[in-house]
Amino acid sequence: MFGLFKSAKPHTLTIEGVGEFTVNPKETILSAALRQGVRFPYSCKVGGCATCKCQLKGGKVKELTSSAFILSAEDLDNQFILGCQSQLKSDVTVYVGGLSDGSSEVKSLSGEIAAVERLTQDMVRVSVKLPEPLNYLPGQYALVSVPSITSGPRSYSFATAPKGDTVDFFIREVPGGEMSVWANQSAKAGENITIDGPYGDFYLRPGSGEMLMLAGGSGLAPVLAILEDAMAHKIDRDVIFIYGARTQADLSCQEDIAQIASNWSGAFRFIPVLSEEPEDSDWEGLRGLVTDFIPEKAAAVTQTYMCGPPPMLDAAEACLKEHNLSNDGIFCDRFTNRSYNNK
Repeated sequence: MFGLFKSAKPHTLTIEGVGEFTVNPKETILSAALRQGVRFPYSCKVGGCATCKCQLKGGKVKELTSSAFILSAEDLDNQFILGCQSQLKSDVTVYVGGLSDGSSEVKSLSGEIAAVERLTQDMVRVSVKLPEPLNYLPGQYALVSVPSITSGPRSYSFATAPKGDTVDFFIREVPGGEMSVWANQSAKAGENITIDGPYGDFYLRPGSGEMLMLAGGSGLAPVLAILEDAMAHKIDRDVIFIYGARTQADLSCQEDIAQIASNWSGAFRFIPVLSEEPEDSDWEGLRGLVTDFIPEKAAAVTQTYMCGPPPMLDAAEACLKEHNLSNDGIFCDRFTNRSYNNK
């Protein structure tokens, strides 16, 4: 009968490409990794953002909360779990995109704000000067910290291709959001800022055929970075880029997009779609939701890259699958509680 009261035993966690270490009973994967000094990506630590998602490659875990509300159906099919909500039931092996594959060395660099530029009524571009270049794949993100925000770092996607020792982020103001309000209302050149990264598995894959790029709001940042880098490398695949915004005032980076389009090696179609533009305005473009135009505009795509609010991406993914685009050709940065997101 005393066997019923045996103490739980620790288990071994292996992070592919990083190493292995002991995880204490009732300790989550994320907590154990951070305790060991591993730069495991995270933001909220409570299962609300999916920043800490990792792929379960072996072993069994106990999930403290269901990940079905945060992760995509594709992620669930591929055995992704939330590091902050997973405790080990056996020895476990996981893969962490952008950390395990060694494609870009994760660093923590202290820099300062070089400039803050207003992009729309509720979004700014924050340019950060670093002491050295940070190598990342366009589409990835970083954890951003500033001394005045004590509730922890926030994750934001790099908004440009790598350009020496300067990195840019688009930060959209979320009402009541500590970091986003600071960035939009009081951030100034010269302020200290720490960039930890890169993280994430959203980046351009090899392939052929037409590409569809979808972005909503500040989800423009990683898509713009991917396109800028592909343009510089003379990628000649045809592109359809559908960008969703609420009104004309919310359209940003039009000159940047025009520059990419004029220098693209293949065909490039940019299609802005407005969901809340007043009926009596001078807008002559498309109105509605991004997903309204996927069947008409993107019938021949072989790969889709998309970033934005989860409802938009869920609807887009369902539409793409309905039109026979394989899961293998759909790549998402769901934002969840990141830049859309990370308040």
